[in-house]
Amino acid sequence: MPEATPNVLLRNWRQQADLTRAEMAKMVNLTKSGIKHNLACDEERIRRWEAGEVTWPHEPYRLALSELTHLDPEDLGFVRTKRARTHTNSSKAVDTLANAPRAVNLVERGEDANDVRRREFVGLTGAALFGAVVGKPAPTQDIGPDIESLAAALVDYSTPADSLIDLDALANAVSTAKRNYQACRYAQVTAKLPTLLSKLRAAGTLLHGDERLRAHRLCAEAYHVTASILLKQEDKGLAWLAADRSVQAAHASQSPLMIGSSSRIITHALMDGGHHRAATDAARSAAQRMDADLVAPSADDLSIYGSLLLRGAVAAAHTGNRHNTVELLDEAADAGTRLGHDGNHMWTAFGPNNVLCHRVHVALRLGDAGTAIDYARQVELDKLPINERKATVLVDTSRAFLMWNQHDKALHILRVAGELAPEEITGRPAALRLVRDILATAPISVRREAREYAASLGVSA
Repeated sequence: MPEATPNVLLRNWRQQADLTRAEMAKMVNLTKSGIKHNLACDEERIRRWEAGEVTWPHEPYRLALSELTHLDPEDLGFVRTKRARTHTNSSKAVDTLANAPRAVNLVERGEDANDVRRREFVGLTGAALFGAVVGKPAPTQDIGPDIESLAAALVDYSTPADSLIDLDALANAVSTAKRNYQACRYAQVTAKLPTLLSKLRAAGTLLHGDERLRAHRLCAEAYHVTASILLKQEDKGLAWLAADRSVQAAHASQSPLMIGSSSRIITHALMDGGHHRAATDAARSAAQRMDADLVAPSADDLSIYGSLLLRGAVAAAHTGNRHNTVELLDEAADAGTRLGHDGNHMWTAFGPNNVLCHRVHVALRLGDAGTAIDYARQVELDKLPINERKATVLVDTSRAFLMWNQHDKALHILRVAGELAPEEITGRPAALRLVRDILATAPISVRREAREYAASLGVSA
């Protein structure tokens, strides 16, 4: 009897969904077909499937697996045998795994490669998501050396020297930093932040009255940008320090809106440090404090309030609490409906499409790649006001397709994200890990393209 061939594809799906065999077995039993047919899937059955001891499960289990993974059994690596083919009219044996992305030659004579990529992307993710992806990618820079200067600025406790302070110029500099961050020009932001932080610290120390309050508001925003950059660099220690400085400056400014805004970044820092329940509670508490004053809310109020709810939903998803996650997402969606458009009030990029982007991320975090892709198809990318948010949802969509073992789609979407916002890929360790994961697991039909793209980024398997 020939030795069983391990079902690597099924195992990869389970591992990418972050499930143990026992957890996956329970989820199979809780599908619609699992309940209907009273299935008794257990850890041993999952082991046998993954070991290749079962090449074609009985029909109720095939249906349950399809409902759970949103993939056909063939796409999970199961192969019909001659014995099992009595249920079909096909006379041809299926000798290969059907889940390998099918090589379709989309390049016709005379077609421009960019046009092909655009058309292919529309087919992969839906026209709504494709909306407004294009533009010549800008050259990227290494921000590593500037991080050291940023660290030095964050731990500078010296007394500022007396100097002339131009608050209007500082306000313009903070706005420029915010715009460049949201455009994913991270190197440009990081290079200028150390000097900006130093000047703002002096302003908050030397000025008085309303001017000092304004200086504190600007400090809160600048430290918020600093923490966001550091979180993308996965520098948890410095990110926490910058986030804490943002909250302190917000409270010193006596602005409820600024306090709410800075609560977002402290929640993000808590979550990044693995403190997901504390992050959920912090975001919910900050949102509740704002909700009490939302009798006649402004666009700024709704945007900060909705963004806090979204941050709390992501944190709740990390705890696995689906009830809290859904509740927070639905409350944020209601705030988005009340706002009525996707704006960038208080630098939040909040609106109905931003809520959808977070639904994509949350579904992915909860291991439901199919739902994540369904939400991604609904996103109108051109209505998102900032490139950072566009690139983030594209990266999440790429990760969802990888979880589905559709490497070609994962790779192409990731490349589109890189065209739209180069530094969101080249400057983020998480994005480079995704590139490495695609390369490491790519089937033969995609491996060459994956290798070439990874090489262009300096990534090796």
